[in-house]
Amino acid sequence: MKTRIIATVVALFVITFLQAQQQEAEAEIKSAKGVSFQPGSMFIEGGISFSTNDDNNSYSINPKFGYFLTNKFAVGGDLDFGGSEVKATDAKTNFFGIGAFARYYFFEADSKRFKAYGDVGLGYSHSREEGNVVGGGSYDETTNGIKANISLGLNYFFSQSFAATFVLADILTYNNAKPENGSASDSFELNINLFNNIFAQPKFGLLYKF
Repeated sequence: MKTRIIATVVALFVITFLQAQQQEAEAEIKSAKGVSFQPGSMFIEGGISFSTNDDNNSYSINPKFGYFLTNKFAVGGDLDFGGSEVKATDAKTNFFGIGAFARYYFFEADSKRFKAYGDVGLGYSHSREEGNVVGGGSYDETTNGIKANISLGLNYFFSQSFAATFVLADILTYNNAKPENGSASDSFELNINLFNNIFAQPKFGLLYKF
């Protein structure tokens, strides 16, 4: 008898706790309605990606900090670093970048939880490649570069402070690369296919607003 009573009490406690957690989660989601930025609002945003398979491993980390000058326009800085390794040739690449960006939010939906923006960025990068050459020998090369880009992205706020970030693609990209032992090269790319399939290659991250 006592065992049944204890089991019943425990079951009621668990059910009550789960209901409270569900209500708290629902309240948090509802609180995300009406999210807005103000002059002086700030955010930290970033994405982390890892990839591994039989041939190579790679990772990248891209933290950003932004400061709002108006309720739709923000400026900030970002870092970009990571690396990759090709197992067959023991080739390794490591890179580091630093830059600045300006962001404009141009569309809102779903009670302001969904926000679309455009980014304009300019940055400097440094990379190093080293590995073995097939047939013997090795190489070790460094490259410095400048990159400018215009990209589109989305935020979806699931609370007043946190949002999921989706960087869709670069619309325009300019790259200038100067290898240590070679000639500089320039490239310019207009991503027309972006508008055929805007969700083709999204990058995911997290944003914290404060």
